[in-house]
Amino acid sequence: MALRLSISSSHGPASSPAISTCRLAACGRFPALVGTSAASQKRSLTVMTGSEMRGVTAVRSSSLETTSVGAEAVTGQVTEVTKDTFWPIVKAAGDKVVVLDMYTQWCGPCKMMAPKFQEMSEKNLDVVFLKLDCNQDNKPLAKELGIKVVPTFKILKDGKVVKEVTGAKIDELAHAIETVK
Repeated sequence: MALRLSISSSHGPASSPAISTCRLAACGRFPALVGTSAASQKRSLTVMTGSEMRGVTAVRSSSLETTSVGAEAVTGQVTEVTKDTFWPIVKAAGDKVVVLDMYTQWCGPCKMMAPKFQEMSEKNLDVVFLKLDCNQDNKPLAKELGIKVVPTFKILKDGKVVKEVTGAKIDELAHAIETVK
């Protein structure tokens, strides 16, 4: 048995390729940090019970496969995190470099960066790549990390933020990661 739930709002996704960041306060579609209307997104959730569910289930987000796991620092892929799983995974990463992609479902530049971020994770097997949907559920962590625009990439070493890259700047992100390694 599977239950499919769709949620949508009246806002369309931001899609201008000329925009490299989405300003949270300027865009009235970011309730997680500015307390306005519902986030512009259309999501589907499939709930499975009993014999239909086996092991870890892949989750489709931003048109890329990501895996939701407990407190395991996995390399070679992008792992979706929440306010509850982020710090345990960072701690589990030990002395490995951790790169966090802070994004929203409605952000055009975030969508453009997603496949490039995935490619980086597959090439940098000594780095842990994470992504955080800065929605209402993850508001406390987004505030704690000081997010002002999306996409924002936080690079952590030994559990501390050591570099930040804002905007859809893949070359700057690659350079920042190499610098921290």
